Amino acid sequence: MLSAAAADRNKGHILAVLRESVNTGKPLQALEIASGTGQHVIHFAQALRNIIWQPSEYDRQTLASIEAYRAGYPMNNVKPAIHLDVSLPHQYWGGIQPESFDLVVNINMIHISPMACTEGLFRGAGAVLKPRGLLLTYGPYAVNGQITPQSNVDFNYSLRQRNPEWGLRDISLLSSLAQKNGLFLEKIVDMPANNKCLLFRKESVV
Repeated sequence: MLSAAAADRNKGHILAVLRESVNTGKPLQALEIASGTGQHVIHFAQALRNIIWQPSEYDRQTLASIEAYRAGYPMNNVKPAIHLDVSLPHQYWGGIQPESFDLVVNINMIHISPMACTEGLFRGAGAVLKPRGLLLTYGPYAVNGQITPQSNVDFNYSLRQRNPEWGLRDISLLSSLAQKNGLFLEKIVDMPANNKCLLFRKESVV
C-alpha cells in the first residue's frame, strides 16, 4: 500500500463535497480516473456504501497499490482496478460502456499530465456518464488567466520545469472543453490549501 500525504489531507474534504452532490439513498455507479494510491476510493467507498466504485490508473505501480488497499479493506462496493489511459477514446477504457456511470471522479491529475489527458477526461466523461451524471475534478486551477496565491504560482512554475506539458489549467478552458462534450460547469467549491472542486453536469437528453 502506497501512501500519499496529500490524499490523507484532502480525502475528507472531497468526501464532504460528494455527500452534498450525489444521491446517497439509491444505488449508483462511479468511475474514479487516475485513482493513484487507492486511498481516495477506499475512503469514499467506506462512507458511501450505495455507490459501486470502479478505480482506474495508468501507472502500473499505483495499480498494485490500489489492489493492496482492496485486499486490506475488503468491501463489496469496490471493483478490481483497471488500467486506463485517459488520453485514449473511451472505447479503450477496459470495456466501460457508454452512459454507464452516475459519477466520474478525477483528483489531482489535470495539472500533472499533458493536455491530451484533460481533453480525454472530458471527452470520455461526456461519453460514459448517464444523462444528468456528474464529473467531479479536484486540484489547483487558474481563474480568468490568473494563478493565486503565490504558492500556486510557484507550484505551477515547478511543474512546468519538470515537464513543459504540465501546469495549472484555467477553469474557463475546462468549462469550454466540458461544453464541447455535453457537460456544463455547475458549481465551483473552494477547498483548503488553495484547491477547488469543479462539478460538471452532463446535459439531459432533450
